Amino acid sequence: MASPAAAADSVTVRLGRLSQTVSLDDLQAFAATGEVPPSLRLYRPLLNASLQEVLQGEIALEPEVGQVILDEILQTPGGARLLDTLRAIAPNLAAADLRVTLEQVSEAEAGLTLLGILRAMPQDTLEIDVGTLLTLASQFRLAQMESKALGRVLREDPMTEAAEPAPLLGTDPFSTGSSKVERWELVLRDHSRDRSIPLDIYWSKDSHGPLVVISHGFGADRRFFAYLAKHLASHGLTVVSVEHPGSNVAALLSLPTDNLPEAAAQSRILPATEFLDRPRDISYVLDRLEKLNTYSYSLRDRINTDEVAFIGHSLGGYTGLALAGAALDLRSLEAYCQTLNPVTVSPADWLQCAAQDLPVKYANLRDDRITQLIVANPLTGVLFGEAGLSRVRVPTLVLAGTHDTVTPMASQQLRPFMQLPTDKYLVTVVGGSHLSVGDPNNLNADLGRIPFMAELPDVTTAPLRIFLQGVSFSFIMQQTPGAEDYAPALDSAVAHAFSTTTMSLRLSQTVPEGLAAWPRLRQSGPHRQEGLISYLPSLLHLEALAIQDQVQALQRQMIAYLRHSPPSLTAVYWPFLVPQLPMQANQPGSKPAASQ
Repeated sequence: MASPAAAADSVTVRLGRLSQTVSLDDLQAFAATGEVPPSLRLYRPLLNASLQEVLQGEIALEPEVGQVILDEILQTPGGARLLDTLRAIAPNLAAADLRVTLEQVSEAEAGLTLLGILRAMPQDTLEIDVGTLLTLASQFRLAQMESKALGRVLREDPMTEAAEPAPLLGTDPFSTGSSKVERWELVLRDHSRDRSIPLDIYWSKDSHGPLVVISHGFGADRRFFAYLAKHLASHGLTVVSVEHPGSNVAALLSLPTDNLPEAAAQSRILPATEFLDRPRDISYVLDRLEKLNTYSYSLRDRINTDEVAFIGHSLGGYTGLALAGAALDLRSLEAYCQTLNPVTVSPADWLQCAAQDLPVKYANLRDDRITQLIVANPLTGVLFGEAGLSRVRVPTLVLAGTHDTVTPMASQQLRPFMQLPTDKYLVTVVGGSHLSVGDPNNLNADLGRIPFMAELPDVTTAPLRIFLQGVSFSFIMQQTPGAEDYAPALDSAVAHAFSTTTMSLRLSQTVPEGLAAWPRLRQSGPHRQEGLISYLPSLLHLEALAIQDQVQALQRQMIAYLRHSPPSLTAVYWPFLVPQLPMQANQPGSKPAASQ
């Protein structure tokens, strides 16, 4: 593409019939200093620290990945809806101009910034419709308020505030075990699907009990849960971490950049076939491990493929749920993807809509060797149809984070959790994001710099990872003869003990009382458009629950105070009720006592 002949030096802001042209130099000055230039005083309420951060922030993307993402926006159906929103905000923005601009800016050494994009626009002036922008910004802000209100509701756990954790009866599941762990690396070749599957096997001479299989999320690899795999293996379990070649970080960084014909546009970021191939990867690996358990000198009788505890994160959570019996049912996916609101759309929506390109609309990928399920920040959405997760028949533990903007808590975890049959646990992490459970030594640094993937410092998430280690091991041990010894670790008071001021943990077997009736979890149908008016009943419900929890907490504090510090009884006399005693006759100025 040739470089644009002209470049924008201003932005024209329109509100109805009113308009004003703003210099990009003035915006640059505001971004650099935070001071509002005279020409921008009219917009002072909008020029806050958040906008300054947005204008200054750089988007870190590999050029090849950026090119494919651009193709996704310009050519796929999901991207078309996003472009419609951009055109509503910027009426004179053309798709061709956007491509030329982003290609030019992505080659700049300074990095991709919002101001850089604006300056590279071929038009002299980019028009901005403030009315549309404010409406969309309000909707985005309401979504943030809703997330914070949900966090306040989930932070309150009246059953465990004063409770003490029950003593552990056996080995401390939260501490590293005594077994010396070995890690073997293998690559299995599935010739029938032309697919090479790398995996790590963690084992020790003490390995016994259920086999643990771990599946990573989109754009990650088999080391995402390395700390958890080592911990479980140190307690005598064999752990196999599988890497899915079609949706790992290597696949993301090696995407072809050739343009697709617009008529045949499909998602290249996540191929639709991954929704079938990922569960089939696990079944194929289990078949091969069964042979390894028979013929390997070192691993013989250490790989129990008859009892498999599956652990999955994000897209790996989808993989586990499909293997545990939730049938892939895409009959309602097309209608859902056509009504997505581009303002509140999450990466989970974008990823699941890639499944529309599958030639089949229904697939049963169940593997009966999966006997337990642990899913962290799982991707679910409407991939499992109206029946949802009701077909899952194995004990399941779901972990959800309130600050997860990739797989939002309400639609991707809480609502699906309510569909699960009995024998289930829910871990809610107030303040936890999508990557909080990942191994800090094995996270892709570029992922943490993407705005919606913002991550917390390692020191903040450390208690969560320790808690996940112990809870995962104790949950897995529930299908062994030593189940009772580890049951105390699955008590809600233990989660409360691991909570911190920045990250509160909650462990329960149900959605909190009152939240089950939250409109977000009781929507009639999955295709409902989230307009501004839909947030009002949702916010009111959450705020009412938060106030109710505060009142109950105050009542408990008063009862506890009265129970331990009963008030002393003191007689108080008001002046007009105190009887006047007669004065002594021999006192100076005394008068005769009045008769009673």
